[in-house]
Amino acid sequence: MERKRKDADRFWFWRKMAWGSYLLGLPPIVAIFFLEKDWIFGSIELGGAPAMLCGLVAAFSRKDAPKWLDWLALGAVPVGLVLSVWDLGSFGSLTQLLEVAGSAGFLIGTYFLAKDREVGYYWFMLMNLTTGTLLYIQDYYLFVPQQILSVFLIVDAHRIRRKTAR
Repeated sequence: MERKRKDADRFWFWRKMAWGSYLLGLPPIVAIFFLEKDWIFGSIELGGAPAMLCGLVAAFSRKDAPKWLDWLALGAVPVGLVLSVWDLGSFGSLTQLLEVAGSAGFLIGTYFLAKDREVGYYWFMLMNLTTGTLLYIQDYYLFVPQQILSVFLIVDAHRIRRKTAR
């Protein structure tokens, strides 16, 4: 999408595709988390749905999403973070801190990217770096390269965004 930013028609097409695929991937991921009884991550993923809808609506209308949807998306961020902290009980360990930081990166990053704000990429980098670290600590070594690759893709998208904004 970022590579097509200067070509308006192609940019909006790819923006629709990006947000549409993001939303299409949401139900299976939430189902997997809930089947594994990982309620907090399933709920956090669901908490990103209003921001994803904002992004999709904005892509189709080529303007901001309706205010009510924007407020719903914005409200999901603190609710998701509070639920995450509440579920963990505290910040008593490194893994708990990494989980909350990853949750914040996902929720805040999704919201800012839906608003087409470049700062969302930084939040996504935080999400992937903390998630990769958490996966490593928990001996899920197979998933660590995926998080590293995601960081490279986010850095590339951010770099292209900055270059085309000039």
